[in-house]
Amino acid sequence: MDSPKMIPLGERPEDPLRYGIHGVKSDIIEPHPLESAYRSTKVRQEEMKKKIWMNTYGAAFPMKMELDRQILSKFQRPPGVIPSSFVGLEALTGTLESFAFEDYLNDPKDSESFCPIDMHHGMEVRLGLSKGPPCPSFM
Repeated sequence: MDSPKMIPLGERPEDPLRYGIHGVKSDIIEPHPLESAYRSTKVRQEEMKKKIWMNTYGAAFPMKMELDRQILSKFQRPPGVIPSSFVGLEALTGTLESFAFEDYLNDPKDSESFCPIDMHHGMEVRLGLSKGPPCPSFM
């Protein structure tokens, strides 16, 4: 029997002392009404790009791009001081040239609830020896 190597991000272990109190409200509604509109617009734009690529370069090109996207999204550094940057994925999707508010306002080190990353716990979670998220957001 194969045991899962990682816990999916949707699951949260029931350990409020380690991972914080879980709120039900965040599972029901989105943080802001414009977030759903932004996500649906982004999905529609991706579908239009795939249709344009299919009509221009053939049916295999969008499949190749999706395969490249899956490969580049799985490449990560081990947990530690230097976070994964996903430069290859950003170059593939075209977000490397854009400068949005996430680039300068979403630094987790500036957060009040920042908890330094425990490299040993992160590797234990990745190898399936421990449960929980590899990097808890707060304690």
